[in-house]
Amino acid sequence: MRSVQPKERRENAMSKRISIAQFMVTDITTLTPDMEIGHAARILMDEAIAGAPVVDASGDLLGILTKKDCFTAALNAAYYVQWGGTVERYMTRNPETLDAATDIVSAAERFIARPYRMFPVLNEDMMVGILTRSDLLHAFLNAGPE
Repeated sequence: MRSVQPKERRENAMSKRISIAQFMVTDITTLTPDMEIGHAARILMDEAIAGAPVVDASGDLLGILTKKDCFTAALNAAYYVQWGGTVERYMTRNPETLDAATDIVSAAERFIARPYRMFPVLNEDMMVGILTRSDLLHAFLNAGPE
């Protein structure tokens, strides 16, 4: 007798094999630690992105600056009537990352377990992209039968 898997289970097994590398954004806006925070916040707003990786001159990931991080600078600006400081002062250091080979199910589990809206994606310790919640949801919506 032949057993037929329910469609839901077949799609889950199929989704487990799809890499996030197919859905991550590779043309990423990056910031530098010495950039003025007001300028960096304007970049996030103008690009309509929730955050951006902070990299050194060689492209190594140092941190991530999110719009949430910019609120501290915005409050300082409200108190002192000017934006001040650099990205380095406000960024989140040593951000959690995903490996480019991570499957979309494992990535979804990480997003559920963490409050982050995005993860930098690495391949052999080199940043190769960013994966956002929207990118991942897009992956699931487009993960049809093989």
